[in-house]
Amino acid sequence: MRLAVAGGGSWDAVVDEGGVRLEPADGRTVDSVLSADEATWAAVADDLGAGMDAFRRGRLSVRRNLHLGVGFLAATSGTAEEGRLRFRTVETAGGCLSILEAGAGPPVVALHGLGGTKASFLPTTAALAERFRIIAVDLPGFGDSHKPFGAPYDARFFAAAVVELMDALELDRPHLVGNSLGGRVALEVGLRRPDRVGRLGLLAPALAWRRSRPWAPLLGFVRPELGALQPAPRRVIEAVVERTVPGAGDGWTAAGVDEFLRSYLTPRGRAAFYATARNIYLDEPEGGEGFWPRLRDLEPDPLFVWGRSDRVVPIGFARHVAEALPEARHLELDCGHVPQLERPRETHDALADFFGEAA
Repeated sequence: MRLAVAGGGSWDAVVDEGGVRLEPADGRTVDSVLSADEATWAAVADDLGAGMDAFRRGRLSVRRNLHLGVGFLAATSGTAEEGRLRFRTVETAGGCLSILEAGAGPPVVALHGLGGTKASFLPTTAALAERFRIIAVDLPGFGDSHKPFGAPYDARFFAAAVVELMDALELDRPHLVGNSLGGRVALEVGLRRPDRVGRLGLLAPALAWRRSRPWAPLLGFVRPELGALQPAPRRVIEAVVERTVPGAGDGWTAAGVDEFLRSYLTPRGRAAFYATARNIYLDEPEGGEGFWPRLRDLEPDPLFVWGRSDRVVPIGFARHVAEALPEARHLELDCGHVPQLERPRETHDALADFFGEAA
């Protein structure tokens, strides 16, 4: 990891089996780059929480590999108390899943969106760790978790993986919080295994389309495994992402783009991404196994958080949810598709109150 001081020098923290050593930065290729001003580095050394706040405010930059960079800060913080931030791999019945966790109290499992990773819940972890044990996971196919080639990568598959994680961690009835795809997975766990879930915090959850899906017949024949082939070189993919994602070079968005590319630029990561996106589109809305009729039978209490400017899951879906679940709670915020990053205070206050009621 390259540790850079704004207006000062740079050093490389080289980690191997013998430990970690600092060396002057040279022309070597590094896995992660952490940059901050001198005062911020001093604050990070004294308090990892200050580092997370600095990262949120843009005073600390972590690029290329957010998992590795933040994991390095956590491992070298000198903090040893229960509930400290840590990263680890959990072996489950279905494969190895990468998690970050912090805090003590009632457990909350956090599930990221399509193309995201557990890192999208770092602000949530920092905000809720004083009251809850937060466990953010890379879903299969994403981040640093296993990526089985040819897996279905649909809501049922992901829900089974979440239950397997709960089994491995010996969690009885944790609350679930999910953004986008993660919200759809949280709903699927609640529908299939209501006995294993506390409450559901659903942040702009991906829901089955109500309008016509003209590409559905064609996509039904497309094999997502073809995504393993990459006709375009890395620099072309990076340029496309930077042009299409607003603010791709700044703050959380830049770190999120790095995390997406880190997985997408591997054959198994691409196959998982395309298979998941395909299944979101093909999610059947009606019929015996359709999403909307099944949603009426949801047992765990849900809180839906909607972004008024969300172009991925428009706020109009709130009306359909209200028809299916008249008792569900709703919160509308002036944000887009990722409330925990765009409106962290309002989102986390609502989640803390909602989950806290169940204590």
